Amino acid sequence: MTDVRGRARRVGDVARASLMPQLWRGGVVVPAHWWVGRSNFGDDLTRWLLPRYGILPIRRPVDQARVLGVGSLLETLPPDYPGIVWGSGLLWGEARSLPNATIVAVRGPLTRDLVGAPSDVALGDPGLLIGRHFRREAARWKVGIVPHLDHRSHPALDRARRRADAHVIEVGQSAPRAIAQIQRCEAIVTTSLHGLIVADALGIPAVWTSLDPPHPAGNFKFHDYEAAITPGGSRFSALDERVDIVALAAGASPVPSDRVESLISALEATIPRLRAALADAPRFPHGLVPMLRAAG
Repeated sequence: MTDVRGRARRVGDVARASLMPQLWRGGVVVPAHWWVGRSNFGDDLTRWLLPRYGILPIRRPVDQARVLGVGSLLETLPPDYPGIVWGSGLLWGEARSLPNATIVAVRGPLTRDLVGAPSDVALGDPGLLIGRHFRREAARWKVGIVPHLDHRSHPALDRARRRADAHVIEVGQSAPRAIAQIQRCEAIVTTSLHGLIVADALGIPAVWTSLDPPHPAGNFKFHDYEAAITPGGSRFSALDERVDIVALAAGASPVPSDRVESLISALEATIPRLRAALADAPRFPHGLVPMLRAAG
């Protein structure tokens, strides 16, 4: 059943991407990797973003992928991985040598230093590129709450759901649906990293917090991302019995727009290098049939 769902997802990806003019103007088809465990809109972003830059990713196992995109995925790579890293990050915050990889962007400077990437490599989660494709809209909710998958049944969320001015955004839905809800919020409180990233991309005030159970890897990925987007500062705010999750939004603030624009521009500037590294990839649409056949 999993294989059937995977094939159906790949066909759906191709069908949606085929409507994008960027692919018909010299687009390429490439094997890529992203996480497909429990549904999470952050893991959806690689297949949603790359076609908008003329690159159609077809999901393959990590050892067969030429491109690794959004997510804390670097620990999953084989040591001799020869492909391209585009905005990925570490999860556990431990040194990882990738001598054969072409690293064009990483999520933050902590990852950069731990994998030994060049000092001038582009920084920032590619999810920030949402700011090029969505715009903030008139608010429908005063506070949007984006809980990590592990926190969806937390009592703090039950209390928040009873507030008419609060809206809980499920991370298990597709990227466009989650983004469409985030963009209608005045402020965001999140325990999901991509809840924070999407808010930053759209200029929405945001804070992040922690709930039980804590992630076993800790908060390295948040610190890594914030070292790129708010160097020297953090939007973390602790939650306790005296402060409810909605009240945290009162301390939310947007990232300065010039900082967001700087990272977005740097990420977009990696696209020519990414395409150059894929110069031998099959062209769209002629490379589709063999790529899909190989994917099963």
